[in-house]
Amino acid sequence: MLDTVQIHFNPDSFALLNGLLALMMFGASLSVRVDDFRYLLRAPKAPLIGLVSQFVLLPAITFVVTQWLNVDPSMALGMILVASCPGGSFSNIMTWLSRGHLATSVSMTGISTVAALIMTPFNFAFYAGLDPQTAQLLANISVAPLDIMKLILVVLVLPLAGGMFVGRAFPTVSSRLDTPFRWLSMLLFFGFVGIAFSSNGEIFLEHAHKFIGLVILHNALALGLGYLSSRLMKLPEDQTRAVTLEVGIQNSGLGLIILFNFYPDLGGMLIITAFWGVWHLVSGLSLSLFWSRRPALTAS
Repeated sequence: MLDTVQIHFNPDSFALLNGLLALMMFGASLSVRVDDFRYLLRAPKAPLIGLVSQFVLLPAITFVVTQWLNVDPSMALGMILVASCPGGSFSNIMTWLSRGHLATSVSMTGISTVAALIMTPFNFAFYAGLDPQTAQLLANISVAPLDIMKLILVVLVLPLAGGMFVGRAFPTVSSRLDTPFRWLSMLLFFGFVGIAFSSNGEIFLEHAHKFIGLVILHNALALGLGYLSSRLMKLPEDQTRAVTLEVGIQNSGLGLIILFNFYPDLGGMLIITAFWGVWHLVSGLSLSLFWSRRPALTAS
């Protein structure tokens, strides 16, 4: 079982990793504007559908899947953690590539980042506590939800506010830095995953058959949930694409940071989260390129 697998990670790197994620969030926020938040008030339907799918439906469906498939407890915790994270900033790039509705994507990313301060620790604690086995794992590692909230505040919410301020105060500079920062963020993320894999290659290879299919299924469910909820609510095609990618592209960098800081001994959680981070970039970019070749009906 993966619950007893020990992942080797240098705890001296925690501060560096926290700083790198904060830098990634700052760079991704340079193009975020206050108007992106006001968009929710002007046209709330698409962002609200996406946020409900992301923070209400996805964690609930994830829990049901872990029970149905009888997933090992620490792997189930990894799936619940990923499902509890906000949308990732890479979804904005993918939405643009897919000819999706960028305002919907950016507003969802910004709002979900702020909402994550409450919703991520709440969803993780709630669904992890519903199953006696996952609850027991967490009981052995005393982490208060307030500690996770403080971490999210430092690595996501404050950098978001800082990036928005710099973007507003120095629009010319920030527009030049936006694209380089996004590429840097992607490189840094792969650096996160590389750190997770570097000292644990044999462990990942040994257990690959246990988690690869599970992660692919979970990500497909997230993308499918975003798409189906949008179509059922009759959103235009460009907003459907934006919501689909927002729900399917999670901030797994945040998931890894939470793991490195609070749950470094739960190998199943780290394996799921690390591979999720790689796979959702593959699936999201593939879907974006597929859609990029097909014009979308736009929102009125």
